[in-house]
Amino acid sequence: MKNVIVTGASGMIGATMIRQMLGDGLSVTGIIRPGSPKKHNLPEHKNLKIIECDINHLLSLKGKIGLGFDTFYHFAWDGTYGDRRDDAFLQEQNIKNTLEAVELARLTGCGVFVGAGSQAEFGHVSGKITDQKAKNPVTGYGIAKYTAGKLSKIHCERYGIRQSWGRIVSTYGPKDNTYTMIMSSIIGMVKGERLAFTKGDQVWDYVFSEDCANAFYLIGKSGKHGRAYTIGSGKTRRLKEFIQVMRDTVNPSLEIGLGERDYYPNQVMELFADISELTEDTGYLPQIEFEEGIKKTVDWYRSTLG
Repeated sequence: MKNVIVTGASGMIGATMIRQMLGDGLSVTGIIRPGSPKKHNLPEHKNLKIIECDINHLLSLKGKIGLGFDTFYHFAWDGTYGDRRDDAFLQEQNIKNTLEAVELARLTGCGVFVGAGSQAEFGHVSGKITDQKAKNPVTGYGIAKYTAGKLSKIHCERYGIRQSWGRIVSTYGPKDNTYTMIMSSIIGMVKGERLAFTKGDQVWDYVFSEDCANAFYLIGKSGKHGRAYTIGSGKTRRLKEFIQVMRDTVNPSLEIGLGERDYYPNQVMELFADISELTEDTGYLPQIEFEEGIKKTVDWYRSTLG
């Protein structure tokens, strides 16, 4: 791996992975949305070229982006939260965009295509998740992710491109979106708010953004064709323990309202990643414990406040 293309380059995982790659001497072309408010997540670096392009028009870059690339990472995706997750036409467009990303990978000489999936592909699943577990996605987002993964594999095989898919369970870290459970809680706690939570007895798996990005980096290097890897820390805690670590990191004296909210209907009470296949194929081993990752995330958020 020497010359890489990354869509969704300014997002948390894309930007973090790009920094890792630049540190290893790789050349990266990052594709971001025109006027992306997250452009600042990317560093100025001699080996990083940033191209602004609407994700719905990736093939407009045909003949403009050059040749000689070897690996293509596709992170860009519309409608990742809220009502847009069930916007059928929007999610259909995401599938088309993924297939056009494969086309761009072929046109730029890439022999490897890595896509970003989600635990939403499994639907209402409980316990340890691996690719062998049945998939029954229930949201438009989950259905589209699963379909994009399967169709991009077929499309890659047409061109002799190795395709690998990484399904994220739950990740967090600097540059995270404000609407996630971890980041929204940190924001509220830093403001001194008393937040209400469920009892927090859910057994969960959170992986730090640097570890998640490294997993994708390694999948690009040595993942196997057609495999969909579950990405997590491989370790579990009850959700209330994660919440208490956040509180203790921000302000140990802050009150938190555990048990003041009801569980969602059909609440999943246990969800975590089986990373054995990922580790076997790529050597991936998470390095950052939750306490360290949360401190880095809190410090980053406070630094954005000026």
